[in-house]
Amino acid sequence: MIGNLNHVAIAVPDLDRAIATYRDMLGAKVGAPQDEPAHGVTVVFISLPNTKIELLYPLGENSPIRGFLAKNPSGGIHHICYEVADINAARDKLVSGGARVLGDIKTGAHGKPVLFLHPKDFNGTLVELEQI
Repeated sequence: MIGNLNHVAIAVPDLDRAIATYRDMLGAKVGAPQDEPAHGVTVVFISLPNTKIELLYPLGENSPIRGFLAKNPSGGIHHICYEVADINAARDKLVSGGARVLGDIKTGAHGKPVLFLHPKDFNGTLVELEQI
């Protein structure tokens, strides 16, 4: 069912510093910051030859990333995102197998449908699925 790894998302306490680290120290191609108010984050995508890194920074007082950073002040891996061909079919199959979907299908930062799966059902990892 899952396809390629789309991205690894990293919550960061200082977006400018994280951008500089990837751009200046690692020589990566870094995109422009993009506010995603529906998700409560500012995102920056870093393009790699085989996938992307998504930097997540809190946007607004109710950002879910604030809670993550309160528990992990230095930041850290927040979730991984896999590609799926049909997000509705993937959701239905996962739910029928006992997986918990967090919330509804939403439009993600790439403008495509996404959903999140409970980390307790996936070895402690928050999983995002994105329809390609």
